Amino acid sequence: MNEMGKMIYLDNAATTRTAPEVVEAMLPYFTEFYGNASTVYEFGGKSKEAIAKARETIANAIGAKDNEIYFTAGGSESDNWALKATAEAYKSKGKHIITSKIEHHAILHTCQWLEQQGYEVTYLDVDENGLVKLDELKKAIRPDTILISIMFANNEIGTIEPIAEIGKIAKEHDILFHTDAVQAFGQVPINVDEMNIDMLSTSGHKLNGPKGIGFLYIRKGVKIRSFVHGGAQERKRRAGTENVPGIVGFGKAVELAVSTMKERTDKEIELRDYLIDRVLKEVPFTRVNGDRKNRLPNNINFCFQFIEGESLLIMLDMKGICGSSGSACTSGSLDPSHVLLAIGLPHEIAHGSLRLTLGADTTKEDIDYTIDAIKDIVAQLREMSPLYEDYIKNLSFRKLHLKGE
Repeated sequence: MNEMGKMIYLDNAATTRTAPEVVEAMLPYFTEFYGNASTVYEFGGKSKEAIAKARETIANAIGAKDNEIYFTAGGSESDNWALKATAEAYKSKGKHIITSKIEHHAILHTCQWLEQQGYEVTYLDVDENGLVKLDELKKAIRPDTILISIMFANNEIGTIEPIAEIGKIAKEHDILFHTDAVQAFGQVPINVDEMNIDMLSTSGHKLNGPKGIGFLYIRKGVKIRSFVHGGAQERKRRAGTENVPGIVGFGKAVELAVSTMKERTDKEIELRDYLIDRVLKEVPFTRVNGDRKNRLPNNINFCFQFIEGESLLIMLDMKGICGSSGSACTSGSLDPSHVLLAIGLPHEIAHGSLRLTLGADTTKEDIDYTIDAIKDIVAQLREMSPLYEDYIKNLSFRKLHLKGE
């Protein structure tokens, strides 16, 4: 809690509050309609119907068919399934995969595991805004390339990749295209046919849905096999009793996200740009990371020179503000973000990063309070920074030197 008497939650890229409507939709499937969807009796049929309805809602949201949506435990499982099962199914064609250096670790670590199994992976560089260079992608394609996996939007710096163009290149070369859309789904419009996407991963808890549920979209005709064995669920491709309450909640969250997308994201863009403009104007030695235009509506990522991001986060937390220094999945690590290093930032600047991600509930009052807190804390931390002290001394010395000339 802060002096405004509330917590300001600005880490919606890490997870979101489950919407009350979502919780309400889920509750009956814990206590009233708790039947197993794989049974033959009518009671289990209620669960089966609820799953079918959610699947239809989700398929419509990305322009897919119902039977192309496979429920999983979340984005990381979906990413693992897409990469490992594609590698296995298409190894007779080739063993080469293309991805980028700024992917989520669910992709990068899976690629590293595949390299240990004898696959080759090309990790594409990105430009200073985090955009994949299409000419470099074309150059990386080989006769034995079986998969291109590029995230829809980056979880740290918010840059939206040229997905339709990448999909077109993949299709022209008869290569499968997978995208990790965990951050983008529900934030920006997605159409799998228009964008030539063959597989797409998402997660429920990034769009005010429950945790522990996600899906993998697999285009009809893509011949990847089961990832989890031991049952005939999800058309024999993903074993395990369906998480009915989670699936129902996910369906409701998607319905809400789609119906509010335009209004919600317009408001987020306005607040995002207001925060960025004020901080750049009022806090010296600050830079914005990521593309200013091709950017997720709710994402802000700064680097503040001469300070440590961890100290900034702790002091923001003491003022009741929740932020992040990068990906929530690695925020316990003291290494600088692989994404910030990939866009060309030196270690010492990458260490001073702050990611703020807005939500539907974020107000202008929250943003004003946060900006004031950032100004105070950054000034305070710089006062204690030997790097800042040296910089100011050198600056004074240079000014004196120039005067002397």
